[in-house]
Amino acid sequence: IMNAFGLIQISLILLCTTTVSSLQCNHLPLQQRKMIKSNLQLLDKMGKKFPPQCLKEKMSFRFPKWVLKPRQKEAVKAAIEEIFQHIFYIFSKNLTLAAWDGTALEQFQNGLYHQIEELEACVIKRQRHNFWSKEINRLKLKKYFQKIDCFLKDRQHNRCSWEISRAEMRRCLQLIDKVIRKL
Repeated sequence: IMNAFGLIQISLILLCTTTVSSLQCNHLPLQQRKMIKSNLQLLDKMGKKFPPQCLKEKMSFRFPKWVLKPRQKEAVKAAIEEIFQHIFYIFSKNLTLAAWDGTALEQFQNGLYHQIEELEACVIKRQRHNFWSKEINRLKLKKYFQKIDCFLKDRQHNRCSWEISRAEMRRCLQLIDKVIRKL
């Protein structure tokens, strides 16, 4: 009798956890939009206005917008998760010359990490039928973020390279916000 009762308890706990998790995933677009809004504000707070002397160094990284246009919501969520991981990676190294507000930067990194965790919990990892297009999307995103990473390295992570990268990440987050509004 005790074993059966224990199994019932475990089953109820799993059922409740699954229900709560699926409810969280239902509200994911709203949660993500709030976090993106917060992260955009933190990007602004991190640094001052774009320095005019950096305009001559501006670079076009050409974000692959089509990776956010697949027909399946899960593929879009997977692409967004990938983008957040890349942004987190870029904003986690060689920031000494960026001259940004450390508290805002830390809050920005924490916000990105939280968004990645939420998406990982909700994105269905088993997309065998969509694997090929998802892999192409991952490669395109990787190439895009490698351009930014190389740009930072080529300029030895100087202030202007960071400001240009910060502006690019702002555009990235704004694009994701537009896509999430449609989900």
